[in-house]
Amino acid sequence: MQLQAIYLETPPEQIAYIKFIFESYEEVGIIRTVERGKAIIVLLAVTDFAAVARAILDALQRDIPLVEIPRPADLSDDWLMADLSAESS
Repeated sequence: MQLQAIYLETPPEQIAYIKFIFESYEEVGIIRTVERGKAIIVLLAVTDFAAVARAILDALQRDIPLVEIPRPADLSDDWLMADLSAESS
């Protein structure tokens, strides 16, 4: 399974809503918080569902502040593994 990373910035109070929306569309992708302080999240979209993920993002952008951004320069390559490890502790 291949994933496409789409980085997004949104107000912190919208993160749970966005996560809920993507969880309701099983197998499209998952939302992870990259930088809590700046409310930067990443959508890890399954490549086969990339068009569906983009359509969902387009619909969300009509209702809430949501901006696609480039990958943060200071993000390490193993940020996801570190995040998952912290959750399981």
